Amino acid sequence: MKDFAYLCKSNITMLVFMKIALYHGSDKIVIRPGLGLGNPANDYGPGFYCTKELALAYEWACTDSHIGFANKYELDTDGLDILYLNDGRYHLLNWLAILLENRLFDITASLPAKAKAYILTHFLPDYKNRDILIGYRADDSYFSFAKAFLNNTISLEQLGRAMRLGHLGEQVVIRSAAAYEALFYLSSAMADRDIYYPRRMARDASARKQFRDIQAEDAQTDAVYIVDMIRQNWQNDDPRLR
Repeated sequence: MKDFAYLCKSNITMLVFMKIALYHGSDKIVIRPGLGLGNPANDYGPGFYCTKELALAYEWACTDSHIGFANKYELDTDGLDILYLNDGRYHLLNWLAILLENRLFDITASLPAKAKAYILTHFLPDYKNRDILIGYRADDSYFSFAKAFLNNTISLEQLGRAMRLGHLGEQVVIRSAAAYEALFYLSSAMADRDIYYPRRMARDASARKQFRDIQAEDAQTDAVYIVDMIRQNWQNDDPRLR
C-alpha cells in the first residue's frame, strides 16, 4: 500500500498522492459513509473523518460505556483536489482559522471576539470546495488551548507547542461526492473498550497536564501574543509565521 510522498522540483515542494489506507473509529460498522451526514461542528466542518493510525481509530471508537469499531478503507486520491495543511505552504494560524470557523466556541469577551474575527479575516485558507482536507486532529482539550491564545494568556509559540500535545496525528477528511466515490470499505475490527478508552483518557489527561506546565512558564520578553499581532497588523504571508 503506497502512501503519499514528497517530491522537490525547482525549490517547490509538491505532493504525489496515491492509494492510502484509512481508518474511521465509530460505535458501529460503517460500510458506506453518507455524504453530508457528518457533524458540521467538527474541526473542518461536515465530512467523514479518518486517520492513518489504527491505534487512534481504536481509541476514538470507544466511550466509557460502549465498545467500538475501527473501520478500514482504501482511498484512491488520483484526481482529487487535496488541501494538505502540513505541506509547508500553511502555518498554525491557517489551521486555527479553520477550527474557529467550524468548532463551537463560547466567546463573549471583547478581546477574544476581536482576536477570532482577526484570525478569520487574515488567515482563513480557501478550503470549502476541496475534495480532501488533511491536517492535525484537535481534541476537546485543544480548545482550551486555543481559547487561552484568544484571551492573550499564552503566546503564539506556546500555542504551537500546545497544539502538538497528545500526539493525535493527522486526520483525513472526506468532504466531496468525488472523494466519497474514491473511498472503498475493506474491513472492520472491534475495539476493546477496557483497553482503548483508558488510553484515550490518559492521552487527554497528559496533554492537559503538559499544557498547565506551559501556562506556568515565565513569559519570554520576545514572546508574540495575539494582541501584538493585531496591533502590528500581521498578514498571512508574514515570514514569522513559517
